[in-house]
Amino acid sequence: MALPFMTAAEAAQFVKHGDVVGMGGFTPAGAPKEVPTAIAHMATALHAEGKPFKIGVYTGASTGDSCDGELARAHAIEFRTPYQSNKDLRTELNSQQAHYFDLHLSELAQNLRYGFLPKPDVAIVEACIVNEQGEIVPTAGVGIAPTICNMADKIIVELNEAMPATMRGMHDIYEPLDPPLRREIPVYKPSDRIGTDCIKVDPKKIVAVVKTNRPNEVGKFAELDETTKRIGDNVALFLETEMKAGRIPASFLPIQSGVGNIANAVLGALGENKDIPAFEMYTEVIQDSVIGLMKEGRVKFASGCSLTIGADKLQDIVDHMDFFRDKIVLRPQEISNNPEVARRLGLITINTALEADIFGNINSTHVCGTKMMNGIGGSGDFTRNAYISIYTTPSTAKNGCISSIVPMVSHLDHSEHSVKILITEHGIADLRGKSPIQRAHEIIEKCVDPAYKPMMREYLEKSKVAHTQHNLHLAFAMHEEFLRSGDMRNTRFE
Repeated sequence: MALPFMTAAEAAQFVKHGDVVGMGGFTPAGAPKEVPTAIAHMATALHAEGKPFKIGVYTGASTGDSCDGELARAHAIEFRTPYQSNKDLRTELNSQQAHYFDLHLSELAQNLRYGFLPKPDVAIVEACIVNEQGEIVPTAGVGIAPTICNMADKIIVELNEAMPATMRGMHDIYEPLDPPLRREIPVYKPSDRIGTDCIKVDPKKIVAVVKTNRPNEVGKFAELDETTKRIGDNVALFLETEMKAGRIPASFLPIQSGVGNIANAVLGALGENKDIPAFEMYTEVIQDSVIGLMKEGRVKFASGCSLTIGADKLQDIVDHMDFFRDKIVLRPQEISNNPEVARRLGLITINTALEADIFGNINSTHVCGTKMMNGIGGSGDFTRNAYISIYTTPSTAKNGCISSIVPMVSHLDHSEHSVKILITEHGIADLRGKSPIQRAHEIIEKCVDPAYKPMMREYLEKSKVAHTQHNLHLAFAMHEEFLRSGDMRNTRFE
């Protein structure tokens, strides 16, 4: 059968009010662009006529503004999961104009197959190749694309001519069997390939193919500053020390790193530290710094779910595909983030905290415990199953008005039982084998900003001596002071 080529506006007509739509890609890398925008325009027009139009939206992770942003501004989202980072969508979620449920990224695809969540009616995916045999080759991100394509009744493909067909061979598409038939996932080193180079579907389900020519909407991360550089150097120092102590094998272990400027700083510091051997990565997001380290021979291989990189780095890969093809593999997120694989490979995991407390608990998601920032992402998939789990954070935010380390986190995403190491620009707190009060003193002395250390010590003095030394009356005094005056430094424990 011939492929059904049409415009984005025509393809959008396949999506109806009340439908549940799954989007391919992971971050803006590989996310669809033209069709979600056309759906948003259709929603706006229907709303102007007094007609309802809202859809449920599943994605791999965040998307670009032409997907999450356009749909949010059109008030076209009924519910959304599992991760987002768009400011307009964030406004919708925090005003309860759209429902959002946070989810570990490794769990979404299987939860869909298990029937725990509504079945996707339509899948919209970006591809560099689609053919009459039902072969769909993703572009720079995979996400949940294989599962939604298999489950949805209708598939819309954006054939993005800005992404070269030479990307075929970079993907490893694999879906595990569901219990009770599931076996181990046969990834024993990051470079193992266990699946196919494309998503294979019944071609009759492909109801529309929309030609596009749109680059990924991957924004630039903030430039490295002195704080992020010092955090990166501290991570490298810690890992170097662990190697010399024999607690990390001399051959080193695979790295998982979160996304953002701190992650780039950490990877840059690891690359510069010649006491750390060239290493492999088993992660979700492959960032700009990884590409440079590959060319320098410092990163030997990177397994991920997406190439969340700038246009210049992507072009570098395209221009030197023969060099990069056997050094990068892109997988579905339930494989890239799989807890079983993470524990078996012995990953050193490095993620960023929004907020930590003096006992080692981590808040990754909520500002002052109420406002959703982005979501938990894959941090929980990796943290709980790490060989060594590391959390990094600048010690302060908002020009010192906020301490990133507080007496009690205002929202709990990762408990003290999963967090082994906390690192700020000031130092390294090793929490392994320490009681709650020992952890508190370790974090205060090693990681808290000097301006807040007296405050933290005062809090402990005013807390009841117990296994975990808290004063429930004062635990959130710093948060309350920030909401009242805009500066935690004004806190008085009274």
